[in-house]
Amino acid sequence: MLKNKLPFIFILLALTVIGCAKRGSISGGLKDTIAPILKASFPKNLSVNFKGKEINLTFDEYVKLKNLNKQLIVSPPMKYNPEVSPMNPSKIINIKIKDTLQENTTYSFNFGQSIEDNNEGNPYNQFKYIFSTGSYIDSLKVSGTIKDALNKKEDSFVSVMLYEVNNKITDSVVYKTVPRYITNTLDSLKTFTIENIKAGKYLLVAMKDANSNNKFNPKEDKIGFRKQLVTIPNDSLFELKLFREELAFKTVKPAQTTGNKLLLGYEGNPKNLKVALKKGSQIIPTIVTQFPAKDSVQVWYKPIKADSLSLTVANGNYNKSYTFKKAEQKKDSLSFSPKTSLGLSKLDQFTIYSSRPLVKFDESKIKVYDKDSLKVKFTTSYDSYTQELKFDFPKEPLQTYKFELLPGALTDYIDQKNDTLSYKVNTRNSTDYGNLRVNLSNVKQFPVIVQLTNEKGDVIASEYSDKATSIDFMFLEPSKYTLRVIYDANKNKEWDSGNFLERRQPEVVVYFPKEIDVRSNWDVDQTFDLNQ
Repeated sequence: MLKNKLPFIFILLALTVIGCAKRGSISGGLKDTIAPILKASFPKNLSVNFKGKEINLTFDEYVKLKNLNKQLIVSPPMKYNPEVSPMNPSKIINIKIKDTLQENTTYSFNFGQSIEDNNEGNPYNQFKYIFSTGSYIDSLKVSGTIKDALNKKEDSFVSVMLYEVNNKITDSVVYKTVPRYITNTLDSLKTFTIENIKAGKYLLVAMKDANSNNKFNPKEDKIGFRKQLVTIPNDSLFELKLFREELAFKTVKPAQTTGNKLLLGYEGNPKNLKVALKKGSQIIPTIVTQFPAKDSVQVWYKPIKADSLSLTVANGNYNKSYTFKKAEQKKDSLSFSPKTSLGLSKLDQFTIYSSRPLVKFDESKIKVYDKDSLKVKFTTSYDSYTQELKFDFPKEPLQTYKFELLPGALTDYIDQKNDTLSYKVNTRNSTDYGNLRVNLSNVKQFPVIVQLTNEKGDVIASEYSDKATSIDFMFLEPSKYTLRVIYDANKNKEWDSGNFLERRQPEVVVYFPKEIDVRSNWDVDQTFDLNQ
């Protein structure tokens, strides 16, 4: 009988072992997704008649502080930042106040997402500790949205400020004084709310504050403001548009970079810049060109023997004179490079960049041929500021064009001439491109600038309209484009920024809400309602 039962016993034992093995295996369990909980605070949150210098916050688990310097917003701002510790995991956060507190004032410590549990990093979202040095907590608030005045994408970590209007406020308050109340959009919000405000009249300002010092520096910061003062209480939602001011024009001392060129750095707009280079009382002829991708211009002059030179700079009301020693240095060489790397469309111009400014052009020494070696008629134009020579000619699809420039076709400002130059460029098929017609509706005023930008915000195509509501963009590279309209209030054919001291807002920009997909061999017809 036992012999017959042995196989069954072995099977039962095997199943028992397997079952035990399964019950004994280690499992990670459910992931902790619960934020820390504040168990106690001393003094209590929302305390009044606050006189202390130290605050303790006790949590139900070990917490850590993350990005505290960016996340913690204290309103009103303190001259000396509070000391918050420890930076290592702890169940207690200690705050030491190092500034003198204002009387009858409600203070708010907004920790943003800086308090996290130690194990999983779950944040205690937007935790606030609030107290008042007076007998009650101020409970009024102001809310709104933040936009960029020109670009579609908004900045993160934008400070929004209220300056109390009293007999001490001046036009320069944002440059010299910290605000009465402050909040920050942090890294994920396009809206703002400043809470725990007392009733009164305020100046409302937004700032992308590069130095985090709560003061406006036009060289580094963006600013947005409401022109009219805000009276609290107020249930309105306010929209603030951030912009970078155009700096007042000024220059820095020029630097001699070669034997025949100066580099002149500047701030502001060099549009009406004029220079005069002198050796004693003798005026030396110059040519001014842009220095690519830098806020500088190049001042070219013919080689001259001199121990020192003087340069006078003028731009509107700005005048400045410099004197500098002239050193013997190597002169620039003359070279040329084509700016077109991709195939030309029907609207493109073939462009050659010259390393030195050109002054003479002999078109009898320039020839353009197609792939069958037939001559093609052309015209040229030269932009002396950008040092670009452009060729305009009728272009056919799927064609190859050859450009030949014989010696002496181009002459620069010191009478240096080109050697033989030869370039080839292809045109693509018309079906490789797409076309876009934009139909504007509810245009509030003309003129307008209609622009297409890429995902980086670079302007790919631009059209100006005094009255037309149908705008055509032809031969576009297949891509997704962002469409915007600029109301050109001063009719200078460019977008103009604002100015805080002048209380001038930037020119209005309206974006089409979706990207426009332009495909090869497609014609897109898009209505743009500017009231939406």
